[in-house]
Amino acid sequence: MPIDLPRLGLGTYSDDDREQWTDNVRTALDVGFRMVDTAQVYGNETYVGEGLRQSGVDREDVFLATKTVHHDVPPSADQVPGAIDGCLDRLGVDAVDLLYVHWPSGIYEHEAVLPAYDEAYESGKTRHVGLSNFTPELIDEATDVLDAPLAAHQAEMHPLLPQEELVAHAQEHDYWLVAYSPLAKGEVFEEPAIREVAEKHDASPAQVSLAWLLEKDNVAAIPKASSREHMAANLAARDLELDQEDLDRIDAIDREHRVIDPDHGPWNW
Repeated sequence: MPIDLPRLGLGTYSDDDREQWTDNVRTALDVGFRMVDTAQVYGNETYVGEGLRQSGVDREDVFLATKTVHHDVPPSADQVPGAIDGCLDRLGVDAVDLLYVHWPSGIYEHEAVLPAYDEAYESGKTRHVGLSNFTPELIDEATDVLDAPLAAHQAEMHPLLPQEELVAHAQEHDYWLVAYSPLAKGEVFEEPAIREVAEKHDASPAQVSLAWLLEKDNVAAIPKASSREHMAANLAARDLELDQEDLDRIDAIDREHRVIDPDHGPWNW
């Protein structure tokens, strides 16, 4: 079985106003979220950590994830251990629950970079190791090198980008596929099939999109939200049960759209 993590977590990426994530994380934990996802390059780990401390929720009750290695951050592979320590320092924690390689790009070479993640796992700096934005082939290359078991792979996924191949790989090898941008930056809200299913269930298109993800084995999601209302609505998607007709209607959407440009590597996927 995959590791035990909440099926819905809080994504924290933003282009600006990084300070907001102290309040946002505190609010999300108050509403009931128990997984928070950040990254070195988001520039908000300090604020995410402060929100966790201000929340009053015990650290051990929150599944905390971060990522390092993205483009040339850090600038060379021998500095990856220091970058991992920097993530922990900014978050103000001794360990994270999940540490991802952010993209297989820049300085990333599996034989040079991944031993630092094994070291972090063995030393207790992270409880689990993950990958992000990898293809199935690159995941296989990485797991051939990693001694630590692969706990999760994070990728863009939503009804407009269903990622069947990545889902099948996660299910076959029994790790989590964690969907970021699960609402396609709001573009799913205007999709007729999703709006029809939402009307049928007296739910929002956002809730339908999240429920569609959660109907899949080995899939979790980390929607971003900054208001208490939207956070609570997202969590309520866990209780929305879609029937097979609903799932078939969403699966039949004849449009594929990626909202995050994968310009960090030479592949097309």
